[in-house]
Amino acid sequence: MWLFNGNGPSGFSSSSTAEEVTKGIDASGLTAIVTGASSGIGLETTRVLAKRGVHVVMGIRNMTAGKEVREEIIKENPAAKIDAMELDLSSLQSVTNFASHFTSSGLPLNILINNAGIMIPPFTLSADKIELQFATNYLGHFLLTHLLLETMKKTARHTKREGRIVNVSSTAHRYSYKQGIRFDKINDQQGYSRFLAYGQSKLANILHANELSRRLKEEGADITANSLHPGVITTNLFRYAGIFQGNLGIFEGMVSTIGGLLLKNVQQGASTTCYVALHPQLKGISGQYFSDNNLDKPHSKATHTDLAAKLWDFTMDLINNK
Repeated sequence: MWLFNGNGPSGFSSSSTAEEVTKGIDASGLTAIVTGASSGIGLETTRVLAKRGVHVVMGIRNMTAGKEVREEIIKENPAAKIDAMELDLSSLQSVTNFASHFTSSGLPLNILINNAGIMIPPFTLSADKIELQFATNYLGHFLLTHLLLETMKKTARHTKREGRIVNVSSTAHRYSYKQGIRFDKINDQQGYSRFLAYGQSKLANILHANELSRRLKEEGADITANSLHPGVITTNLFRYAGIFQGNLGIFEGMVSTIGGLLLKNVQQGASTTCYVALHPQLKGISGQYFSDNNLDKPHSKATHTDLAAKLWDFTMDLINNK
């Protein structure tokens, strides 16, 4: 039971589940990509979107796990339309391959949910020599969005239905490096903090959505771009606890004792993503940040237009030079 469950202006709250916020919505005919769809809130997002009639394409690293998840969902919902495609967000080549495969499939694309991520690993470089959290949580999703944007624009024009891009960020964006984004030290191990680097990647997710929203509005494209904090989910704590060598049992005990009171379960954790992706209340709403199924105010760095523009140009240079 979640302690703070008063409904906000949307009519929903922190305790609302993904099924509750999408109840009565017929999303038949829509196609969505969900990254990181084989576990956690990505899996629940996939299940609920499919339940509402969306054709979901799961972007996953582990195809064996993905196929098992797909079979489980279809067993529960035989009418579900779900495909699984290999995608490693830490590899720009994998992202490019995924996008190429998707576009060549001829499928439309109405909804892109940039959900996958990693949290607070030791300093590591990706295959492209980019700090791993920045590469996985932000850069891979930026490239994926960039490569699929024309498909989304065409889909919106042909179907006359609004496209939606959803970046799953985190309240951790409030705890980034002092300058927000370490443009000159993205791959510098000196001064690296696994916590601040995580915050940096999640701040970048919001800045990306905001700048993308500005560009889409300027172009007149019928696509929205928003970001959100899903909440602190019980499954995430175990990933966090793993850095405390020898103390995992203590944290497992904390979860079983207070998890139901202070943390969200997966069904609640996926709700804001599903709300932003599907709910008609949000038609035309773009460049906003949500939490607990309601509008929220992010850190001031996340609304800094110059920082967002600088990050966009920096990222374009980064992907064009790889």
